[in-house]
Amino acid sequence: MSYASNSQSAYQLVVFDWDGTLMDSIGRIIDCLQDMSHDLDLEAPSEQACRDVIGLSLSKAVKQLFPRVGSTTLEALQLRYRYHFLRRADEPLPLFNGIEQLLTELQQRDIQLAVATGKSRVGLDRMLVQTGLDRFFSLSRTADEAQSKPHPDMLQQLLNVTGVAANKSMMVGDSQLDLSMANRAGLAAVGVSYGAHGEQKLLSCQPKAVIHQPLELLAYI
Repeated sequence: MSYASNSQSAYQLVVFDWDGTLMDSIGRIIDCLQDMSHDLDLEAPSEQACRDVIGLSLSKAVKQLFPRVGSTTLEALQLRYRYHFLRRADEPLPLFNGIEQLLTELQQRDIQLAVATGKSRVGLDRMLVQTGLDRFFSLSRTADEAQSKPHPDMLQQLLNVTGVAANKSMMVGDSQLDLSMANRAGLAAVGVSYGAHGEQKLLSCQPKAVIHQPLELLAYI
């Protein structure tokens, strides 16, 4: 399938979530969340419960999964999550098919590209270098630098840095957190159905579109 180029794009800035949108990492995140629970003899959250916190900062994700445990246990859970994720850091995770072609096309249209993610700064920088996507993204905001999704802070910071108006900007993500953040910041929102949340959950946020493979995004830019 081919996607026509539109040199007169309506958008000057496109912001991407990372996990479940650019990188096929949802399965590993779920495994690590469940493994951290086992380490502390807690009942592991369900797969769906794990999917629902992907995109939050780690501290908020753990608190949502275990609302009744104390602060010491919450801190221990975060440490165990980081341990399990880092011990597999050298095992490469794939990008979704078409991501590099999509980003190349957008870059050739002189559209600014950014990342807004619940990952830490260290974690995102590691993945940018490991995947080679650092050549596309000079701008990003992480959970270390802004309030957690769905608060619009990440997007507002990116708009301030770029000087691009909200109505000339788009957020692309795989969860309700991403789309709600876009709605609150006044950006167009596009959901991707191949990540944390399926099409029906994404549609509840009234996005501009829900796409089923990365290159479909070109039809909406």
